[in-house]
Amino acid sequence: MNQYAGMTQAEGRNHPICDLRSDTVTRPDAGMMAAIAAADLGDDVYREDPQVNRLEASLAERLGKEAGLFLPTGTQSNLVALLAHCGRGEEILVGVDYHVNKYEAAGASVLGGIALCPLPISETGALLPEAIRAAVKPDDSHMAISRLLSLENTHNGQAISLAQTQAAADAARASGLAVHLDGARFFNGIAVLGCAEGDLAAIPDTLSICLSKGLGTPAGSVLVGPKDLVTRARRWRKMLGGGMRQAGILAAAGLYALEHNVARLGEDHARAEALAAVLRRLGAGPVTQASNMVFFTPQDGCNAALQAHLSQSGVVIGAGDSGPIRLVLHRDVSDAGLDLVTEALQRFYS
Repeated sequence: MNQYAGMTQAEGRNHPICDLRSDTVTRPDAGMMAAIAAADLGDDVYREDPQVNRLEASLAERLGKEAGLFLPTGTQSNLVALLAHCGRGEEILVGVDYHVNKYEAAGASVLGGIALCPLPISETGALLPEAIRAAVKPDDSHMAISRLLSLENTHNGQAISLAQTQAAADAARASGLAVHLDGARFFNGIAVLGCAEGDLAAIPDTLSICLSKGLGTPAGSVLVGPKDLVTRARRWRKMLGGGMRQAGILAAAGLYALEHNVARLGEDHARAEALAAVLRRLGAGPVTQASNMVFFTPQDGCNAALQAHLSQSGVVIGAGDSGPIRLVLHRDVSDAGLDLVTEALQRFYS
């Protein structure tokens, strides 16, 4: 499954009533725009932007890490972490369908000379300890040096349990590997697991959190971890062109989101559950739902026809030509938006 298939809208259709392609499409609300407008700015490359400094320090403290680094994107946040952990000729163990392996253009290999070793993913989205142990390479000059385990939580909306995450990390560390967590939707995972933020954050050495998905900011991610590693990551950020100047405009949005938009993520999950129930009731095809995501596969291969029908009602989805369709609920989809989708689906399947 390619979760990005069929995602591009027709030209000129930039403001749909309800956009279910991804939670990256969220737009700042009035409160966030006010925080952006009021931001006290400085040059972040000189470490002089108060909003960025506050965001990095406060999120690191909140998650029990020594330091934080603000980056433009989640892809770059993951990439600088991987480059900081590993050198050329070393290797990262990662889930075969995890974002780092499948959707980040093999950046660690292309730019860092780091091998990616994809591992099978269990039905729960976790990596199994026995698969990790089997993939770690012996000290042999014919082979890459296994250096890092890269986890993901959530994965396709699935919140992976603390026990499974800890077991994977323990297996890696027993073999001398460090652990990174792609936590693009970290707070969605926390909402499902019902645990403290620090409980999950304590497991990996480094953790990347995206602010522009369910938290609703225009852009930005934060990498947290040990101070020395974050220092190396900062150097990589500069080399990759990620050093921004008055980035406090974005950091102010991130601070606002962390204060106001974390607690409401359960609303998105509830709407996703309701939408999954609608699809099941209509017999739209096999349906699964986890956190804020719904996946279903139209039995008659009507992806394109369904996408066109929903578009006429102001509902945008990413469908592709066939296979599973992913629908993502987020803060810009209200109860009224959910009603609109439900009515359009009922007309299509009637």
